[in-house]
Amino acid sequence: MLLSSTPRGARLARLLAVDALRSWGLPDEAASQVVAELAANAATHGRLPGRSFRLTLYVVGAALRIEVTDTRGDRLPARQEPDGGAESGRGLLLVEALTDRWGVIEGRFPHKTVWAELRLVPPEPVPTGSGAVDD
Repeated sequence: MLLSSTPRGARLARLLAVDALRSWGLPDEAASQVVAELAANAATHGRLPGRSFRLTLYVVGAALRIEVTDTRGDRLPARQEPDGGAESGRGLLLVEALTDRWGVIEGRFPHKTVWAELRLVPPEPVPTGSGAVDD
């Protein structure tokens, strides 16, 4: 999905991701938070006027991979340790906490892709009652 590098584009990225994940039958709570953070970073720190960012979601094996590509390859994300009173700077800490791994791929200039992977846990089987022993 190609989205405008604006706060509105970042919100739309989260909404579209939730819609896609639900249609695929995948859990969306943690993934939507990760998409929100990465899209907000792309719209804030990776923004160049007139340039969009790209959101890509796909499943590889037992993992959901989220990729956000923007056109500020000169600005690589770095996890920060904000002080207690800071109003921002915790996005990548949240991404790190919610995902199994994340990183950055430097693409053809001027692009970079920030990616994150979440392990997909198969749903618990629903008991059918068959085979149950009566007391």
